[in-house]
This record gives sequence, structure tokens and C-alpha cells, in this order.
Amino acid sequence: MKVTPTNIADVLIVEPVVFGDERGFFLESFNEQKMRSIGIDAHFVQDNHSRSTRNVLRGLHYQMDQPQGKLVRVVSGRVFDVAVDLRRHSPTFGKWAGVELSAENKRMFWIPPGLAHGFLVLSESADFLYKATAYYAPQTDRSMLWNDPSIGIEWPLDGEPILSAKDLAAKPFNQAEVYETL
Repeated sequence: MKVTPTNIADVLIVEPVVFGDERGFFLESFNEQKMRSIGIDAHFVQDNHSRSTRNVLRGLHYQMDQPQGKLVRVVSGRVFDVAVDLRRHSPTFGKWAGVELSAENKRMFWIPPGLAHGFLVLSESADFLYKATAYYAPQTDRSMLWNDPSIGIEWPLDGEPILSAKDLAAKPFNQAEVYETL
């Protein structure tokens, strides 16, 4: 397994070992012992699967009372995936890290609790899978503005993004709730 650190502490790009031949391929998408050995010591409680079409931008989402760590990957298509540090006392508070995830590159992105998460679909459609360390809690779900200039995420947009009503009403970074202790 190849692990690449990002500019945010504890946010990792994980590339599994892929065994392939003329029949196809095999990879371990999760192995608790191997994840612990690279610093992902998380207990996952929920698996999610979303499908979106080109230019759908989901995020930036996070939960206040039950912050979620997420191990994300794409099994069909490709996305640009982003994490924003919302841990007030972190040296990278307000910084972002991004990576392209695709069915072809088979990368995974580890986003620990305390970060907002979002992604933009770059292909005609994409199937996005993620393991979460806390259950979805709609009452504490938050959305931060995806294009806040104070964060400066460099989204690889091809036209206008397609946003949900929740994301259209998202708060800018300077008005977003953040994590005081994490």
C-alpha cells in the first residue's frame, strides 16, 4: 500500500496494491491492520454509496456533534475530492487538500474527523463509496460554501456546478461553525 501525505496533518492519499491480469483485478479496499499501520486507526460504523452526474458538486459537508472520519473512493467514473480543515487549533485551520479519485487510479482519501468534505464529478457519472466513523446525524449536519474565496479551493470546473438546495444555502467559512476541540 502506498501512502501519500497531504498538506493537512492526518489527511492521506492511499493507493492499494492492485493484482491484475487478463481476467480483471483484485484489491483490498479495507484491511483494519494495514490501515492502523499507516495511521488510520478508525472504527467505521456506516458505509455509503452515492451516484452523481457530471458537474455535480456535493459539499462542503460536516457534522458538529458527531464529526465523521471518512475513507472515500470512486468505483465508477472520476471526481475531484476535497477536505477542508475546520479544527480551530490546527496549524492547517482553513486550509484545503484535494485529489482526483477514479475507478482507474483506485486511490482512496482518508479524511479524519474535524474536516469538511466535498467532491466534484468530472466524468459523465461517478459512483462514490465511503466508510464513516460516525452515523449520519441530520440535526448536526452543516454545509460550508464550496467556493469561498478565503479558502480558495481550485475546483477543476467545466461549466457551472450543479448544487443541492442545502449547498446553495451554505455558509461562508467566516460564519461556519468549527471544531474547538478535536
